[in-house]
Amino acid sequence: MKQIVQLSEQITQKILYEITSGKYLNEKRLPPEVEIAAYLGVSRTLVRDCLAVLEREGFISRKHGVGTIINRHVINVDTRMDLEKEFLEMIEASGQRANIAYTDIKEVAADKEIAEKLQIHEADPIFHVTRMITADKKPAIYCIDHIAKKLLAEENYNIEELRMPIFNFLKDYCHIDVYMDLTEVKAVGANDTVAKFFKVEKGSPLLYMDEVGYTFKGDPVIYSKEYYMDGILKHMMLRKKI
Repeated sequence: MKQIVQLSEQITQKILYEITSGKYLNEKRLPPEVEIAAYLGVSRTLVRDCLAVLEREGFISRKHGVGTIINRHVINVDTRMDLEKEFLEMIEASGQRANIAYTDIKEVAADKEIAEKLQIHEADPIFHVTRMITADKKPAIYCIDHIAKKLLAEENYNIEELRMPIFNFLKDYCHIDVYMDLTEVKAVGANDTVAKFFKVEKGSPLLYMDEVGYTFKGDPVIYSKEYYMDGILKHMMLRKKI
């Protein structure tokens, strides 16, 4: 099953690559599914599933009798709030050089807020990871991640791995993939800690995301507090009528 999922992801990314940089770069429409399948050497069913993913993400639009339209106006967007991307990848996609400038890892007891978000007991042990991400050496993102320690599936875990993208740790040591996020987005004023990291005055306006990541079954596995410096990244969001 895992191999099938990986192949599906590979073919989806391959089609997207062909749209953005390859065979279909100068096309307004994609050819029929059977033609794409023959070109990639996979089944038409797999291609149909991959196209469904690209349609859901807004990169293409499909309509019977019209065909598959390539949405260049969506493809050309650097960063999108509605698509889950790791911070470094997000910054690199904007054409800037990304770096993890600061990381602090602690094992602490969950307070009431975190316990409610992760659906664990108050005072349960959690990993508390703080990061500062820079874009072209400028402070860009300040993030605090919280993961319940009980999620660990491997006894011999390496806590230093938490210095890398958090999704790697969840996959390697908890055997968990984050399927979706539920995020509250709002403008906030920088508190003392964040203002110090961003080198701005306290109260300076920031974009804040309060986010819980869930598994496919709907179990909360990560709670994040993310602060974005204004003017570094342009955040776009695709909204489709349903």
